[in-house]
Amino acid sequence: MELFKPSLLTRIVRGAINRYYKRQGWTAFNEVPDLRKCVVIAVPHTSNWDFVFIMGAKHALKIPLSFVGKAGLFRWPFGAMMREMGGVPVDRSKSTNFVDAMVAEFARRDEFMLTIAPEGTRGKVKQWKTGFYHIAVGAKVPLVIGMMDYAKKKVGLVGSFMPTGDYAKDMEQVSAFYRTTTPKNPDQGTPDFGSLGRS
Repeated sequence: MELFKPSLLTRIVRGAINRYYKRQGWTAFNEVPDLRKCVVIAVPHTSNWDFVFIMGAKHALKIPLSFVGKAGLFRWPFGAMMREMGGVPVDRSKSTNFVDAMVAEFARRDEFMLTIAPEGTRGKVKQWKTGFYHIAVGAKVPLVIGMMDYAKKKVGLVGSFMPTGDYAKDMEQVSAFYRTTTPKNPDQGTPDFGSLGRS
């Protein structure tokens, strides 16, 4: 529950996203309802529309999903809206280690569901970036398997597990699940899930 009234711009954007989400007929579900501190694996990520449907699901499920964004996006006039939508600014111009910064953010907060797209881009990639995994290990929080299936129009949180520190082993169960999901652009994203087993 929000402790303050969001800005007018935030309410307008949220309203537009939620209306579009509902009109498109998507279904949201959450199989980890009691989890409020975790790293959510957001896959597949092949389109800007992914963000819209994730935000629609966030509202439908009433869960405090957060996401990272470039620091420049958090300046006026959009800064307040970005933060109210769950955004966490990251200044890539500084030498601050991203993983360490997010681990510190977990230590600072009582509630933090950090959503990260390991593919790192909407284009075609050979393997995932592993920052999401190292953040979960460093913060000692569970990894949550997030899913978005455009064929079934389903989006949500499938399950969770504590990372063991063995990236290759942990990714075996993750990759087995994602082979069954359909992205917005099937020719993009991670083509070889065997590559997930390399840190």
